[in-house]
Amino acid sequence: MGQYIRLTASDGFKLGGYRVDPPRQPKAAIVVIQEIFGVNHHIRAVCDRLASEGYAVIAPSIFDRMQPDFQCGYSPNEIATARKFIANPDWDAMLRDTKAAIDAVKDIGPVGIIGFCLGGSIAYAAATKLSGLSAAVGYYGGAVVRFADDKPSVPTQLHFGEKDAGIPLGDVETIRAKRPDVEIHVYPGAQHGFHCDERASYDKASADIAWPRSLAFLARHLGK
Repeated sequence: MGQYIRLTASDGFKLGGYRVDPPRQPKAAIVVIQEIFGVNHHIRAVCDRLASEGYAVIAPSIFDRMQPDFQCGYSPNEIATARKFIANPDWDAMLRDTKAAIDAVKDIGPVGIIGFCLGGSIAYAAATKLSGLSAAVGYYGGAVVRFADDKPSVPTQLHFGEKDAGIPLGDVETIRAKRPDVEIHVYPGAQHGFHCDERASYDKASADIAWPRSLAFLARHLGK
């Protein structure tokens, strides 16, 4: 449904990405930020779903600085391989690449951002540090607690699983206490990755609540 594209960051680095435009005039634009598994089948499917809602959607390949075109699935070996990319994350570089995606669609109208796993943390950081956004949504971002002293400049919504082994509920409560301005939802019994129907941790009941909630939030704050 979509196409692979090239983006150029502010430091001149060229990275790949996936873009989908709706069949009609887009009502707004959304940047999708990947998990640690690259712009893989799941992330492209998220982009396609958002395009079906009438948005122009772009997902930058934020690991291209380390390994161009990296993507993988969710087997134990693939997960172990993907983890190497976040051993020492370069947040500034990933935000530069995120900004390149924002700039690529800003002519369409309001721009939102939604991210998953690592991308959930980047979506939050983008809401605090980058210009050009109107709304941000983050799913199970483990580093959000580290950034929680930073106030988002746009409406922000966060989603966490109650049983996420990597994000203790204490971290969620810390975020909630520091950022009462952020809309936070916790899904009972859900684990990390509960939104991804290609992962063993997929929780359909939680995903079926979180996704419409995210769409409504984005529609409300993108003015469409």
